Amino acid sequence: MKSFESRQAFRMAYRLQRAGGEYRWVEDTGVPRYEDGIFCGFMGSVVDVTGRRNTAFAPDEQAIRIVFSLTERERQVLVLIAEGKSTKEAALKLGISYKTADSHRSRILEKLGVHETASMVRYAIRSGLITP
Repeated sequence: MKSFESRQAFRMAYRLQRAGGEYRWVEDTGVPRYEDGIFCGFMGSVVDVTGRRNTAFAPDEQAIRIVFSLTERERQVLVLIAEGKSTKEAALKLGISYKTADSHRSRILEKLGVHETASMVRYAIRSGLITP
């Protein structure tokens, strides 16, 4: 979204589930496209990079189910915290109040059945939300 708003090139990697249920790593890149000086969108590509990634990691199916029972916003907060952001930093990045982010964090801990940040990070890694 930041690249779209600022009309800047982007590159990101993420996991994508194929129709058969298999997860593959892809790298998505794009550059802004203009016609007559007017922004028209992005032109880019998505490339399967699974072979270049560490293939020893396989997401834990139970962790995936539990993490994806969280709301989209809770997953966003979980990813930011798992990446080392504080609750305050996560709130700023998501454009929400600290109190709201802290409330999401509390619900995440409750839904995952854990009591500390380190366990949240393990869930994020085991489910494939972030890479170790």
